Amino acid sequence: MITVGYTSGVFDLFHVGHLNLLRNARSLCDRLIVGVSTDELVSYKHKQPVIPFYERVEIVRACRYVDAVVSQSDLDKVKALERLQFDVLFVGDDWYGDASWEVYERELRRANVKVVYFPYTTGTSSTLINATLKRLRT
Repeated sequence: MITVGYTSGVFDLFHVGHLNLLRNARSLCDRLIVGVSTDELVSYKHKQPVIPFYERVEIVRACRYVDAVVSQSDLDKVKALERLQFDVLFVGDDWYGDASWEVYERELRRANVKVVYFPYTTGTSSTLINATLKRLRT
């Protein structure tokens, strides 16, 4: 039986934390599907990606750990499951204990989907890279 995994993110300013997530996820499944957030979806955080959506898709698609890339225009993981039929959902542990993720966990568990939290890569993030670049440019 083939195990299909799914993870998603903005993947702006691709960095080692993104790579760690994709590498670790792929090590625990046979096929990895990655949802890349659309520019419109990112605006829910009141942010604008530096790298346009279509370029972020191509960057993620080029990663050897990724088998397929899909557009993520909705944060609802249950809808993603209905659409993609994955067996395992991978997410950073910065979401562990978040109320919305506890709801997802319960709903996904009912569908026999396992949720795996990976340690957040400390010391790097797109937000930190952006802040550093801003400081260097002023």
